[in-house]
Amino acid sequence: MARFHQLLLIATYLPFCWLAMQVVHEAGHVLGAALSQGRVERVVLHPLAISRTDLTENPHPLFVAWMGPVVGVLIPLLILVVFSWARLPCQYLVRFFAGFCLVANGEYIGVGSFWSIGDAGDLLRHGSPAWLLWLFGLVTVPSGLWLWNGIGEGFGLGRAPGKVDARVAYVSLGLLVATAGVELVMGWR
Repeated sequence: MARFHQLLLIATYLPFCWLAMQVVHEAGHVLGAALSQGRVERVVLHPLAISRTDLTENPHPLFVAWMGPVVGVLIPLLILVVFSWARLPCQYLVRFFAGFCLVANGEYIGVGSFWSIGDAGDLLRHGSPAWLLWLFGLVTVPSGLWLWNGIGEGFGLGRAPGKVDARVAYVSLGLLVATAGVELVMGWR
């Protein structure tokens, strides 16, 4: 049964992190639009789609484009600081999520710059120098990997082969089902 809970935790927490990372990333674009008098037409968040924020008015597109990845890493780091400061349980999950957001956003911006895809393409088109995108990736990706260092035991890896807290595995399942369910029902448009 221990291996089942380990597999359940890993198989549900990774996709939850993907969906939650997209939420905080798009929240950054929405915040950027709000701060710069932009007008959001729709935010697309769906478990089977790549997220995006469409604006009808965007007077400061470079600012709005940068706010996605910047807020997308700062919110998870802030949550991690709160969990650490308050000594809340399951810090390893929050640490993994923060690391996931750092790696995902860093790869998206840094590597995406070579093909001008997504936000990286928008950043380049609106005047951000390529070296700044690379620097963002060079800072965030190793920082995310550093956050992951030493948290394997919580996922039943390393010295805790297959042993995880069953309650955490079911909470992870609940988080994934709730997030995907809300996105499916709401359509987030």
